[in-house]
Amino acid sequence: MIKALLDVHTHTIVSGHAYSTLQEMAEAARLKGLHILGMAEHGPSIEGACSPMYFRNLHVIPKEINGVQILIGAEINLLDSTGKLDIAESTIDRLMVRIVGIHNACFRRGSVDENTDGLLKVIRNPKIDIISHPADGTAELHLEKVVLEAKENGILLEVNNSSLNPNRNKKHAWEYNRELLRLCKKYELMVILGSDAHISYDVARYDLVFKLLEEEEFPDALVINDKPELFREILKRNRARVS
Repeated sequence: MIKALLDVHTHTIVSGHAYSTLQEMAEAARLKGLHILGMAEHGPSIEGACSPMYFRNLHVIPKEINGVQILIGAEINLLDSTGKLDIAESTIDRLMVRIVGIHNACFRRGSVDENTDGLLKVIRNPKIDIISHPADGTAELHLEKVVLEAKENGILLEVNNSSLNPNRNKKHAWEYNRELLRLCKKYELMVILGSDAHISYDVARYDLVFKLLEEEEFPDALVINDKPELFREILKRNRARVS
């Protein structure tokens, strides 16, 4: 099993329903030996999340805290099948890591075809780096189409530890994530593991994902969390696509 050196899907109190500060999260990352910690605060369509002003002041945050590289980003919300996002492009341009996810609180569901079409539009957006928890069952999707489009566009798909937690009541999460991993293995698409930590104790918590990876015999070579330099190169490549 890999030794995780990065976790870029975490939330602080700024997201409105999380319980640790940025400094507390950074200290947890240091204690766990991470090289990279990402802050992916929720977009404004989630109740209580931060305003756009938060993202306009990111320059005050150190790029490194206690030896851990800090990437300030957002978990942007996909709103509907048109591919509409809840953070403006001018704000996205300020982010160091750009994640898009589907959430019950603000996604307008359609048919499986419509849901998939909306996500494919996001995957084709050169400003986006990661799709969070695509297999958690929040919206029904054609996962094979999602995997193929992600492969074509160099997007990382996330396997989310929090989604697998029974307390989340994501009744299809294990089944759909198994399918996602099988497809990613088939098409040799790299995945990223996300803790989705909303408290410092859960930073880089991947216990449930590791169990699933082991059960599916998913190759370590296709998991990016122990490859921080490769992750940095992917972000650099993505920025070059839109420069």
